[in-house]
Amino acid sequence: MVETIKKLISEKKILILGYGREGKSTYQLLERAGGYKELAIADLNPIKDLLPEYVRCISGEGYQDCLDNYDIVFKSPGVVLTKDLKEYSCHILSQTEVFFSHYKNQIIGITGTKGKSTTTTLLYQILKTAGKKAVLAGNIGIPAFDMIDSIEEDSVIVFEMSSHQLEYMTVAPHIGVLLNIHEEHLDHYGTMEKYVAAKERIYRNMQEGDIFLCNVENLPAFGTCKAQIIPFPVKEGLNLVMKEEEKPYISYKGNVFSIPVEEIQLVGEHNYLDIAAAYGIASLLGIKDEQFREGLIAYRPLPHRLEKIGTYEGITFYDDSISTICDTTMKALTSIKDVDTVLIGGMDRGIHYGELIEFLSENPVAHIVLMEATGKRIYEEIHKDYKNFCNRERLYLVKDLKEAVELSKKITKKGTSCVLSPAAASYGIFKNFEERGNEFKKYVKNP
Repeated sequence: MVETIKKLISEKKILILGYGREGKSTYQLLERAGGYKELAIADLNPIKDLLPEYVRCISGEGYQDCLDNYDIVFKSPGVVLTKDLKEYSCHILSQTEVFFSHYKNQIIGITGTKGKSTTTTLLYQILKTAGKKAVLAGNIGIPAFDMIDSIEEDSVIVFEMSSHQLEYMTVAPHIGVLLNIHEEHLDHYGTMEKYVAAKERIYRNMQEGDIFLCNVENLPAFGTCKAQIIPFPVKEGLNLVMKEEEKPYISYKGNVFSIPVEEIQLVGEHNYLDIAAAYGIASLLGIKDEQFREGLIAYRPLPHRLEKIGTYEGITFYDDSISTICDTTMKALTSIKDVDTVLIGGMDRGIHYGELIEFLSENPVAHIVLMEATGKRIYEEIHKDYKNFCNRERLYLVKDLKEAVELSKKITKKGTSCVLSPAAASYGIFKNFEERGNEFKKYVKNP
């Protein structure tokens, strides 16, 4: 990989666009490879790292004005280009694209609006349990370039892919997974069509011999994907079967795998769908059912994903801070059977809440605590446009998360549950959903 980078940048003027975690990772590998003509770093914020004098640092509002002064630009996923890609004369790449170009046949790329982190880490756990050489990378918080020394010829690379990483990709993974697409990131893309187009890049560059595991609701249009397509959940292929009187089970290629619900920490049908996706991939890789079961039982869910915090003052609290869309909040209320109070609200990105409002109207949850900008908007929309909303006295409007937790402790019935599932982004209020979840835990545990 180092030699690949060295050939790519030899005698070229190189710019790293964005100097966060991935930008710093790119810088380290470029320095290791060497051979470039010039190297510069551009970021909106001042670059505080102590760097060699020959590395030019560019910051401030016009930090993107210099792109065409360079031959190759390594763009970080979070950076939004100020012009259309076609308007630049420089070659704009990403760490992910270069990594995929080198390791394509070893990569399982997993994306989706929700569930990608769970599916990625679950599959990685199962592969490791089965004795496979597995490497975890991508949007999970591990820059791809940081992992190159861990990769062997027979390693399986499990790579979580965000829409930002996919947006300009021209290379696809050998095995790709699209779990779902819901309304999200409209503040970045502007329209749902552009967001969907970014997600669809996971398969648009696939070739014959590649494999694409796709939620049946998001199947490619005819002729737009050259790979073998495995739809799920579908009766004739990879399927998840949910029956009230039975344990949920997965069926695939004549095999039936019963999900050991009492022995695992993943809760709810949405998580069972993630398990089904992981099962399909594991089956393709030759993982036996007993190995899959062992890895599934050993798996510990990531924080802030319908995470059970504990019982305090007789109330069981769940942290679902990862919830940034309507669908995840609805699934949280469906998955936890004794929810008495739900906490909703956060940054307003302009997504539509009609579906959630209608769901809440019919849902038996006794207390709906609404906070921040989206909570206020939902509260106002219900009173203005949903005159038939059932039991509007269930609605409580508070300022922020701290007030929401304080109120929930007073109104939630002992012996039941309270769930934070915001259906909104955390940005502008918290650094990210992790910080929001950690603050929620702190407020819950403080008397």
